[in-house]
Parts: sequence; structure tokens; C-alpha cells
Amino acid sequence: DLSTGIIYRRRIATCQNVIPEILRKVTTFRKIYVLKVPDIYLEEESWLNMQKRNMAMKTHCLTWTQYASLSEESVFRESLENPNWTDFTQKGRISVTGAGLLNCVLEAFAQSFLKQGVKK
Repeated sequence: DLSTGIIYRRRIATCQNVIPEILRKVTTFRKIYVLKVPDIYLEEESWLNMQKRNMAMKTHCLTWTQYASLSEESVFRESLENPNWTDFTQKGRISVTGAGLLNCVLEAFAQSFLKQGVKK
């Protein structure tokens, strides 16, 4: 945007399916092995403001939307302590609704996997 100087990007990311094979064998009404896909697709939007030295990102899952939702918001901004440092804030939400009794197992797996990624 020439008037604000904000750079907006929207893109689709392809990620390898990391759900363990045993959990991929979940069946739902009329759908067999809905989690047995090789890739997961995410949509990411980002807003980069070079004048304010910050970037905001929003990501949500495009795969399995009728069974689960995953969303994440991140903000990168210049640190108040040191302008050469970056403050990073991240929020995420996971909800599985279409796997019957395994809803909580899949949510726990996703939460654990994402927490490991945040630590890295």
C-alpha cells in the first residue's frame, strides 16, 4: 500500500503431515481415514510495516476444516529495551470436533507438537 507503506502478503504453505500413522486411521461418519493425507495446507497473511518496524502474521489451516481448526497469530516488533532486538508474541488455537472419542487425543498431540516448535 503506497499510502501507508505496509506490505501485505497472502500465501499458501504446504506442510508435511506429522500426525502419527496410528492416529491417521480415525474414521468418521461416511469418511474413512480423513487424517490420512500426505500434506496439510495453511493460509498465511502478513502485514509488514517498515516505518513502525513491526510485522503481524495470521495463519489458519485449510485442511480438515470440517473436522478441526487451527489458527495462529504472531507479532514481531522492535524491543523497547534494545532496537536491535525483536519482541515476539504468539497466540494459537486448536480445536478438533470431528473425530469422536479421539478429539482430545488429537488436540493434545497438536498442542504438544506446536509447543515443541515454539521452543525451537
